[in-house]
Amino acid sequence: MSDPLNMPDAGDPDASAVMSTAVELRVVLGQLRRKLREQANVGDLTPSQIAVLRRLDGGPATVTALAKAEGVRSQSLGATVAALEAAGLVAGNPDPADGRQTLWDLTPACREWLRVSRAAREDWLFRAMNARLSAAERAELGRAVDLLKRLVND
Repeated sequence: MSDPLNMPDAGDPDASAVMSTAVELRVVLGQLRRKLREQANVGDLTPSQIAVLRRLDGGPATVTALAKAEGVRSQSLGATVAALEAAGLVAGNPDPADGRQTLWDLTPACREWLRVSRAAREDWLFRAMNARLSAAERAELGRAVDLLKRLVND
């Protein structure tokens, strides 16, 4: 069976409209991400540091594993982790499977900061939806979220 994502659009009369929607969706999702980031108060963290924190939110990892996941060299990621450690956001412990390696994890303070940050973003989104959308529009947005989930899930 062929992958429908790789099938040509030739002859599809809706292709132009779908492409237009795809472009608009990409733009508006980028704007929404920026708005949510503004609510998060990430301070002076770089995009690389934020990416590492997101990865570690899923559980401890070595610098090598983090670098591979981010598609960067271990040396580059090591500097990022060192800065996060100096800020008190991550801490390292010996890997029980390989004592030569260090497993990095979020500190309790970082987990609390992430919790508060997520709550602030969700609160902003809740207030914006209630203030700017009717009940019917909020229900329609809920259905759109279900469609978006279908787009990203395999």
